[in-house]
Amino acid sequence: MPSFATVTELPGAGMTPEQAAMLYTRYHWAGTLSEGRDVLEVACGPGVGLGYLAHRARRIVGGDCDEALLQQARAHYRSTIPLLRLDAHALPFAERVFDIVVLFEALYYLARPEEFLREARRVLRPRGVVLVCLPNKDWAGFNPSPFAHRYFSVAELRGLLTAAGFAPRVFGGFPAAPETFRERLVLAFRQAAVRMQLIPKTMRAKERVKRLLYRRLVPVPAELHDGTAAPAQLAPLGDPASAPAFKVLYAVGQA
Repeated sequence: MPSFATVTELPGAGMTPEQAAMLYTRYHWAGTLSEGRDVLEVACGPGVGLGYLAHRARRIVGGDCDEALLQQARAHYRSTIPLLRLDAHALPFAERVFDIVVLFEALYYLARPEEFLREARRVLRPRGVVLVCLPNKDWAGFNPSPFAHRYFSVAELRGLLTAAGFAPRVFGGFPAAPETFRERLVLAFRQAAVRMQLIPKTMRAKERVKRLLYRRLVPVPAELHDGTAAPAQLAPLGDPASAPAFKVLYAVGQA
């Protein structure tokens, strides 16, 4: 199994302001739905968002397949949040024990994402929801992760959720159209680098490039808090043709 630590946003690493907003937005979005509910985050990594959700949820559980990432989460949260090593394809929980299952920036790493969604459906109570966030493969500047199995379009994401028994809604976030000359230049550089496969494969190497391009980076926090960044507004994607206008896809599947 690959070490996902090399492709994960780790506490203390540098990220761009937009990257910080993306990180905060997905947990802010989940937080608005988690008030007083039982929440499971699959692929929680080092647990950057667990504390944020814990302040809103009735109960929060985190799990990941990478023991090194879980150790970082345990070092921060101690025993305040249950953390366990798990396989997203076979969740180690009884039926109907959670109200929300979260999987952020990880669906594309799963060899069998349809099995994860069936498992999420199994552990969710009636009217529970699964929340998924992933890069938009139809964005002009999209760059795949080296460990990814498959990315999904809006239509494919809807189909995947529907096949697992969910009623899906998909949203777009972070407009893709560059507004300034600098943004247009950065996008052109990114597109050329993607075509020539020059973008680094690890977060640490990407950070060095970002320091050259953006200069000002902010540290990834060990735990998100209100005010970490400004949350982006999400736009419903009723027409899949509008998907390329956004960098990130957010999907809600209701059981």
